[in-house]
Amino acid sequence: MNKHTHIFQGTAFTSKSAKEVHILKDYLFCVNASGMIEQVVSPEDADYQTLLDAYQDKENFHRLADGQYFLPGFIDLHVHAPQWAQSGTALDIPLYDWLNTYTFPLESKFSDLDFAQQVYQDVVSTLLANGTTTALYFATVHKEASILLAEICANQGQRGLVGKVVMDHLENNPEYYRDLDTQTALVDTEDFIIAVKELAKSTKQGVYPVVTPRFIPSCTDASLQGLGELAAKYDTYVQSHCSESDWAHGYVQDRFNKNDAFALNDFGLLRDKSVMAHCNFINDDDADLFARTGTAVCHCPVSNAYFANSVIPIAHLQAKNVEIGLGSDISGGFSPSLFDNIRQAVISSRMLEDGVNPALPAEDRGVPNSRITINEAFYLATAGGGESLSLPIGRLETNYVWDVQIIDTTVATAKLPIYQADENLHDVFQKILYLARPENIREVWVQGKKVHSRTV
Repeated sequence: MNKHTHIFQGTAFTSKSAKEVHILKDYLFCVNASGMIEQVVSPEDADYQTLLDAYQDKENFHRLADGQYFLPGFIDLHVHAPQWAQSGTALDIPLYDWLNTYTFPLESKFSDLDFAQQVYQDVVSTLLANGTTTALYFATVHKEASILLAEICANQGQRGLVGKVVMDHLENNPEYYRDLDTQTALVDTEDFIIAVKELAKSTKQGVYPVVTPRFIPSCTDASLQGLGELAAKYDTYVQSHCSESDWAHGYVQDRFNKNDAFALNDFGLLRDKSVMAHCNFINDDDADLFARTGTAVCHCPVSNAYFANSVIPIAHLQAKNVEIGLGSDISGGFSPSLFDNIRQAVISSRMLEDGVNPALPAEDRGVPNSRITINEAFYLATAGGGESLSLPIGRLETNYVWDVQIIDTTVATAKLPIYQADENLHDVFQKILYLARPENIREVWVQGKKVHSRTV
């Protein structure tokens, strides 16, 4: 250890497995200058007291106050950054109408870099304030504004994976908002990849370019093919929407006579670094293809309640070894908080298991074995997201990044109902996940650097 090492002392919650939470009571976390967890020391370890004696009076020693806890930073695998400007509006109309009446007119405004700067700074700082340390972003079709979003992530200290959106299909996109043509879409995407890779060289927490066909309906075969080739050439991440709604899923079957998953795979867009949003209507063959290619599913439970026409069977996909993480899907999902999406993931799974139509007999009403627990939903927001991105994030253990949120359960305006000093820590964990609000998130650290704090 040296003076560049930071030592944090406190109780932490981290996923042990998809179903179990590891409670680390009064542990020491030694974080090196690169922002990596070098050592995790339990009070029973021989060098616990030695480290405490050596560091506890130094300024690089951080001890949590009573009632404070460490959680891993959340990993949001699906954010439409420009749509932050319309969050909380127009959620009562069908997806197709929502896109054409609200979303595309808004996204077209991001040719104005001043407007883009304002919205993008706000969405990044808002997500950080909600405990999201890593975000996978759709930007817009505009190359310059998309690069700007990556720069804002770099400057604000968030780990950002950013995609310039491709929409080159002349009939399926509005004239005022699309790529000029297929060639321009591919050239702009390549320029964008090169620019973000250059930016990444000087960004401690990492920023990454993402190949981003909006979804199959918005892209020509030629652009899908070209994007698959660019993903292979530069070894980039890939993101898109996959089998989200009846309309989108049916469109792809009509066009290719196969499901989204197999169509995307034909173009080289399913790979270990691919994250596909929604996936409500994938079948077992699609799920097996995802597992085989290392493609992750991003579960967007709040958004799905509005636009996906169904509840995705997360427990079933987990049993098939598909990587799964959690997404807010701003603004199809109104909330910038993965706490809200953790809660909704549990609620939706219970509704799928129990069924929703009271006119049916109980035994016919739901899909058995569909429920997931709060532990599993927490896993999706943390370790599951890290595995989906193949990055050492989402867990508080050795050789992982120090991305944390410090939760204060004693804040006067948002006090959690904890009345015994020796309350069961798993109960404390559950109360945090169900009841915490942004006021409870006192500090957020990314890659060993404090990027957000609040005093009230």
